[in-house]
Amino acid sequence: MVFQDFVFYFKLGWEHIVSLDALDHQLFILALVAIYSYTNIRQVLILVTAFTIGHSATLLLSVLDIIRFDSKWVEFLIPCSIVITAVSNLFKRNFSSKSLRINYFLALGFGLIHGMGFANSIRMMLAKDQNIGWGLFGFNLGLEAGQIFMVLIILLITFIIFNYTKIKRLSWVLFISAAVFSLALKMALERLPF
Repeated sequence: MVFQDFVFYFKLGWEHIVSLDALDHQLFILALVAIYSYTNIRQVLILVTAFTIGHSATLLLSVLDIIRFDSKWVEFLIPCSIVITAVSNLFKRNFSSKSLRINYFLALGFGLIHGMGFANSIRMMLAKDQNIGWGLFGFNLGLEAGQIFMVLIILLITFIIFNYTKIKRLSWVLFISAAVFSLALKMALERLPF
């Protein structure tokens, strides 16, 4: 029974990132990863783990009914976090490890916001479940696996672009960040909570 719960929640976490309905998460991952190249895989994996930690903390606090948030505001704040991340990328000209450290804090902080978005949905499911710990663990592991899968696809694309085209890294970052900014801004305007 515990294993079945784990697999169920793992799949739920995976789909939370890779399904066609997960555009907000996919855009956020794309915005986070756009400034990195395939040579920075270690930093990127730490980055997505920071996001998962923030996401997990919010889920745990919500499932334990310690915090609750108005879903209209959360649904608005999620694309706002993507907009901020994309705008942050647009002003970067130096891609050294030191200059990119702020991204870890963005990932962690915005992971908290993104976790709130799903917390309302999963709270009832997990609250009824007798294996809350295994459910949360499975979900978060699935979330992390989905993010790593998305990151590997993005880094593979950057590898191809940087090695087989004449597109420069700065041009790539500006193009991707501007595109993500546009889509996320549209989402934010559609989700205005007032």
